[in-house]
Amino acid sequence: MLKDGTSVSNEVIQWKCVESRIESKRLHYGRFVISPFKKGQANTVGIAMRRALLGEVGGASITSARSEGVAHEYSTVAGIQETIHDILVNLKEIVLRSDSDGNQKAFLSVTGPKRVTAGDISLPPSVKVIDDSQYIVTITQPISVNIESNIECDCGYRIESLNEYRDGEFPVDAVFMPVRNVNYSVHPFGSGKEMREILFIEVWTNGSLTPTEAISKASKSLIDLLSPFLHTKHEDIPDFESNRDSSSLMKFSSRVDDVDKSEGEIPKNTFIDQLELPARASNCLKRAEIHTISDLLSYSRDDLLKLKSFGKKSVDQVSRALWERFATELPNDKPRVVGEE
Repeated sequence: MLKDGTSVSNEVIQWKCVESRIESKRLHYGRFVISPFKKGQANTVGIAMRRALLGEVGGASITSARSEGVAHEYSTVAGIQETIHDILVNLKEIVLRSDSDGNQKAFLSVTGPKRVTAGDISLPPSVKVIDDSQYIVTITQPISVNIESNIECDCGYRIESLNEYRDGEFPVDAVFMPVRNVNYSVHPFGSGKEMREILFIEVWTNGSLTPTEAISKASKSLIDLLSPFLHTKHEDIPDFESNRDSSSLMKFSSRVDDVDKSEGEIPKNTFIDQLELPARASNCLKRAEIHTISDLLSYSRDDLLKLKSFGKKSVDQVSRALWERFATELPNDKPRVVGEE
């Protein structure tokens, strides 16, 4: 965000954190106020910041785990209470903070009987576990458990394929999102030509970043995305009509054709955050392991109604958002007449 203030239209936009609290090791909350904006500007900034916070702010996550002598993901091991699948799920949920962008290794080597938690993992110096008490596995007999994990940094979700891993290495569906939820609201003040707006942004993180750090990273990401437009001059833009070498034009036309051919198709791993659903509906879907639009479209309206705490209102919100953003519907929705509200 704007740290000290930036002059826009002869007015200085300022921001500050008006509320900050740590609800638990893995849930930090911050509330920020930014003003004054001209009419319409606050909503523009609010939408952009929400998308950047959820989609552009990266984090660290375990992406794979290796253990010798394990045949497959659903194996059981004598003396271990959980299946290998349960252990992988627990590793996925461990919250990490990394000061390095490179891939790194973590090691878990313990002898039972013991209740194993995230605090028992040996990590490289640049990686820190946010909550040492996060549960991994219970060893019920005097045996040793040795797990080597791979840690990576990225953004969003990564859905792994079991076919890409061999020799006892198992993929983990990684969650690289330190920002758990974002809300924003716009409040007008003044009247007539003096009408201005105040923007409030609420941020919840998993503890690997503070809400203030998340706001700063999201702002930098937006600035980096837009900065090329600030430094581009008209003479720097290729003039296809006067360019004797038509290769640039051919490449440009090819890209346009590719976009036209893909129009109407939904990328397989588009996340449900793009639907901008209310927090209740979004959280219910994620608890049901529905993270992408592809996951969502495998459910009918009746299937969604069977989810815990997911009522007809939430189903209607999902259906409306799918149609408005991707022009598609849930499997057993009735065909929509164009122009129908």
